[in-house]
Amino acid sequence: MKTRLTFFLLAAILLLLPASGFAQKKKTASDAPVRVACVGNSITYGFRLPDPARDSYPSQLQLLLGDGYEVGNFGHSGATLLRRAYRPYFDMPEYKQAMEFKGDIIVIHLGINDTDPRAWPELGDEFVGDYLALIDSLRSVNPRARVLIARMTPIADRHPRFLSGTLQWHGEIQQAIEEVARISGAELIDFFEPLYPYPWLLPDAIHPDVEGAAIMAKTVCSAITGDYGGLQLPMLYTDNMVLQRNKPLTISGTANAGEAVDLKLTDNKGRLIADAAGVANNRGEWTVELPALQAAEGLTLTISTRTRTRIYNNVCVGEVWLCSGQSNMAFRLNQSADGMPTACADKGLRLFDMKERWPTDNVTWTPEAIDSVRHLQYFYPAQWQEATPERAAQFSAVAWHFGRMLRDSLKCPVGLICNAIGGSTTESWVSRDKLEHEYPDILRDWLHNDLTQQWCRQRAAKNLGLSDGSTALYYKRPVEDFRNRHPYEPAYLYEAALRPMRGYGLGGVIWYQGESNAHNKDTHARLFPMMTSTMRETFCDEALPLLFVQLSSLSRRSWPAFRDSQRQLADAMQGVSMVVTTDVGDSLDVHPRLKQPVGQRLALAALQDVYGHACTGHSPRPCGVAAHVVATEGAPVPVTTLETTADAAKRGRQAGSLIVTFDQPGLRTSDGQAPSTFELSSDGYLFYPATARIEGQQVVVSSSEVYAPRYVRYGWQPFTRANLTGKTGLPVSTFRLGVDK
Repeated sequence: MKTRLTFFLLAAILLLLPASGFAQKKKTASDAPVRVACVGNSITYGFRLPDPARDSYPSQLQLLLGDGYEVGNFGHSGATLLRRAYRPYFDMPEYKQAMEFKGDIIVIHLGINDTDPRAWPELGDEFVGDYLALIDSLRSVNPRARVLIARMTPIADRHPRFLSGTLQWHGEIQQAIEEVARISGAELIDFFEPLYPYPWLLPDAIHPDVEGAAIMAKTVCSAITGDYGGLQLPMLYTDNMVLQRNKPLTISGTANAGEAVDLKLTDNKGRLIADAAGVANNRGEWTVELPALQAAEGLTLTISTRTRTRIYNNVCVGEVWLCSGQSNMAFRLNQSADGMPTACADKGLRLFDMKERWPTDNVTWTPEAIDSVRHLQYFYPAQWQEATPERAAQFSAVAWHFGRMLRDSLKCPVGLICNAIGGSTTESWVSRDKLEHEYPDILRDWLHNDLTQQWCRQRAAKNLGLSDGSTALYYKRPVEDFRNRHPYEPAYLYEAALRPMRGYGLGGVIWYQGESNAHNKDTHARLFPMMTSTMRETFCDEALPLLFVQLSSLSRRSWPAFRDSQRQLADAMQGVSMVVTTDVGDSLDVHPRLKQPVGQRLALAALQDVYGHACTGHSPRPCGVAAHVVATEGAPVPVTTLETTADAAKRGRQAGSLIVTFDQPGLRTSDGQAPSTFELSSDGYLFYPATARIEGQQVVVSSSEVYAPRYVRYGWQPFTRANLTGKTGLPVSTFRLGVDK
């Protein structure tokens, strides 16, 4: 009770603050206007804009604020914050003009030019002190001035110095700016986050265009007035929503600056289940924490401020899973060969189905579609809905069967969020920040970059109405090339589909993707851990389980090696599990129509790995291989040296064998025959068909053509008829193993 009272008292104080507070009022018509001094560099000035006097962010800010304000533009192109750098703002005429202006509100955006190798590397230690000195000097002419300092606008990866220091120094300067705000008591505003998902708004990789300047103006206007449009919640908050059980929950949103936010969760009789309170900061951001909740149905979530109330009815607490990837996850229940289940109506199974506005079919999109995609408006608005036969028919078949099995086993509400996009690449689901820091090469000129699969580039070019195959040098391409966006573009689906969900509580993620990255297993092996960590960072859970589907059988040559790479990724990563589906593939169709086994295998893995049920949720995994040869009298002799075929024959030895050990007993085959598709090699290059037999937890593999085998592989055919399974019938993965020399 004391905590809640403190929040409300703080909110009341903030709303009553004078010029230095969050929500400064405009003066009346008889008063002098509030002077707003915009201090900065070329971005403030409006460099490269058609008409800076009309288009710069200070000019657009003037229009937003109206007659009660006088906005002054004191930006100087090329200015540095550092006083001993090559063009210090302190030495510019605009600095003197800003001092004479005596702003009541001062907005500072400096630091971009300090990323220059002539500045930050040598003088970075002086940045905080110089910034504090600038603030002190501007306050000296108006001690009551309200100071807002901005986190810098982004620098796009197209900048020629991006990888030679600019990326790192930009991040270090952002941290320094935040420290300046803490020390000085200035309000921190953010020009970075609103622009970062829209790199095309920076035509030359640094300077925002007119639309980018408008975003900056709106950011400053809201910070000055405190008006952020009132109480708002992220898109996942609707009637029928499911909240994650058994985990503390963070609920965040926006409201007008200084507004107190009150949250209540009540049952169907109006009894209080949980409550929390918070206050929106000067950027309109608020966050409240709820304790871990037990499974429940029929709840009401009420979130309110003084001016607005949001009420969400029929809320559940249960298990929430994100179902993502490409077309095999998007594949609808009414398309599958399994048929529609007889019981699809389930009030405890809730669906949040994100459908794309413009499928990536082999068509050219309209200019309106291209513009909407550019603005990340790729998905139709969605709402949580109770499962019905009609809704289930249009929902992901894999996700549906996964959710139904969880419902039957866990006996609690289950919420499924599906945002899978056909043909999407792994890199499109990775955050831009992660790609910039860990794999920047994949961002560069992606429509002409071999790291992205050719089919994906060609389809994107078709959708965008572009001719692919251009040979123009990267830096000589027209600016318009960088304005085109597509769901296959690196980072796009993170920005359009994951970023809007940040912080929502999940039980885990199921993932079915890889077809659009199977051309390059090594690139995928770098991207997949980045995608996994992106998911975990997005949903604020460093241990978030991720269960994925290994590619099935299909007549594409790169798939066996890719499947084996997926197996190795699953074995190496914590909290990541793989299900094998080679037995339900289709030799000619990249979209196998049997989806029920896939969804149920994912559910089995979740029940064992996430929920601790005593079930066999995984295919047997090879965990070791040993080599043996057999002497003429039949006694086993360990192989300690690599023997050639001729050497073995001279010593009177028969062909050797490899013994593969698995992590489960009870091996068998799906057809009752001997294990098939095993191959052996002595050098790792030439493989020969082998015979195999099951001995308990091991498989003994031999070939008359390989006397001293060192390598074994299994299921190494694009469309494989491999038949080895565990005792529950789950198939063994494609694999390739070698004996240590």
